[in-house]
Amino acid sequence: MPKLDLKLYRGYVNDQELVVTGHVFKSWAPDKYRLDSEGIKHAVAVLHMFRIKPYPNIEVTLRFKNLEVTTKTLKDGYFKFSLPYKDHLESGWHRYEVQCKIGEFGIINCGEILKPYIGKLGIISDIDDTFLISHSNSFFKKLYVMLLRNVNRRKIFSDVVQHYEALSKAGQTNDLAFNSFFYVSSSEYNLYEFIVAFARLHKLPKAVIKLKKIKAGISDFLLTGRGGHDHKFEKIKEIISFYPNLNYVLLGDDSQQDAYIYERVCKLFPKNIKAVYMRQTASTKSEKISKVLLNISSLNVETCYFEYSREAIEHSASIEII
Repeated sequence: MPKLDLKLYRGYVNDQELVVTGHVFKSWAPDKYRLDSEGIKHAVAVLHMFRIKPYPNIEVTLRFKNLEVTTKTLKDGYFKFSLPYKDHLESGWHRYEVQCKIGEFGIINCGEILKPYIGKLGIISDIDDTFLISHSNSFFKKLYVMLLRNVNRRKIFSDVVQHYEALSKAGQTNDLAFNSFFYVSSSEYNLYEFIVAFARLHKLPKAVIKLKKIKAGISDFLLTGRGGHDHKFEKIKEIISFYPNLNYVLLGDDSQQDAYIYERVCKLFPKNIKAVYMRQTASTKSEKISKVLLNISSLNVETCYFEYSREAIEHSASIEII
């Protein structure tokens, strides 16, 4: 029996187009390794998440409502369905199904697609050191917490959940409706399930998650979350272009390139960005980041450079977005 595994990611849809993505592996998918092991067992599980073997050129079939389409995986096992879709669809989360097959052996998994509720806001948030404490400024400290602290022991910043919950419900009059969240990070798709589990554990808003190209080796693990961040800019640009009728709140931190990426985004979409929030991760505010935020403010975008999330909550209330 051939080895075959399939991992699906949360998709999204508007009134014209549907997007679904995933990976096929000839090994266990990264999410098959336990996230709650202790000590060295957890470290081994994390390393295994980067020892995956992608499966290129394998047929995958998407089924959603009355739609059925087949494509093949790319060299890194990645597949993407970007399809015209004009059927009426209620707002909220919807189930889809993907099948892949080798000879007589196949696998079927189910995922979810988001159709945003009509509302005023879309919220795009970074992950590491924006809501998940990751110590991105320190290579060895970041490595330590990744390897030796499981999902139950990783920490979240105080009051983040309160802020995100308020943003999720801002402007919504229906108790079941919510504003759409997108988590965009320089972490790789190897860590997708960890992020989902962490967000669920801390009751963060459910989000479409867009990460960096998957890695397939232990040497790659040492570079996780590092390197260029231009993919974040491209993914944010994709989201705003896909939902151009929303106003957006961007949340990030000053440990890497978020401020510069968000500045570029604001320049490209001067009518779409309502506010930019930047978390201070060092003991003092960065003069360079402050200058970037000042320039963003000149584009009539609200900015907040904060150390504690309660400051961001107060700012959101003061500009009446929550």
